[in-house]
Amino acid sequence: MVEKRGLVGRYRVRPGSDVDLNSWDPDDTSGCGGNEARAQARFAALTRDLGQLQDRLYAGHEHKLLIVLQAMDTGGKDGTIRKVFQDVDPQGLRVVSFKVPNAEEREYDYLWRVHKQVPRRGEMVIFNRSHYEDVVAARVHRLVSARVWARRFAQINDFERMLSEEGVTIIKFFLHISKREQKSRLQARLDDADKRWKFNPDDLKDRKRWPAYMRAYGDAIGKTASAWAPWYIVPADHKWYRNLAVAAIMVDTLQGLNMRYPQPTYDPSEIRID
Repeated sequence: MVEKRGLVGRYRVRPGSDVDLNSWDPDDTSGCGGNEARAQARFAALTRDLGQLQDRLYAGHEHKLLIVLQAMDTGGKDGTIRKVFQDVDPQGLRVVSFKVPNAEEREYDYLWRVHKQVPRRGEMVIFNRSHYEDVVAARVHRLVSARVWARRFAQINDFERMLSEEGVTIIKFFLHISKREQKSRLQARLDDADKRWKFNPDDLKDRKRWPAYMRAYGDAIGKTASAWAPWYIVPADHKWYRNLAVAAIMVDTLQGLNMRYPQPTYDPSEIRID
């Protein structure tokens, strides 16, 4: 089901495996022995490393990085972006949030609006929700038939393979929270006057569909986990641990690109600044 290789490897889904999200513990903190203080210190170092690696990515203008974030409501997509990427230079980072398709987008295939937002050279792009809504939410809400969403798995695999072959490094995260933790976070939003704007009564309708969502996400992750676009199922009941795991995976992925700053096209020793 999953490779057990340190904090990074333990949450990576093996391609071709069946994914039952009920067997993945959203409360897990074993990657750091459950020590929050130690985790926070490690996280601070990782965010600094991530900032430096992103600087090389931007300066080198060679690699392209796409991060996909998926989660149930309150799963922590926004919080992950704020915390994990806090030391990243904003000019090299872009966040794209995919909402319900508008009138123009519905005139095209479901990947049309997604393809337009993939990263360019030197850029890091985060999808806050993504094309996976078209095999999860569309399935759960019966917006398309089973025949349609089932064939989309192969289409998404082909799409992501094409991006990879064109130089895009892809990392996909499912921030896995428990139904119990979601209840707590929804209640916290409702109780805090400054956070009520984030509460949507319609979220409670999706909460009633929790088993259907878990099946849909499990199928989507299992059928689209690949060597070129890996999925990571990150325990997200503890925000501090979620952030640590995502940061560690990000740093490990970027270090694997062996990036270097570009060499100048001039001889620095010959430059005199008066």
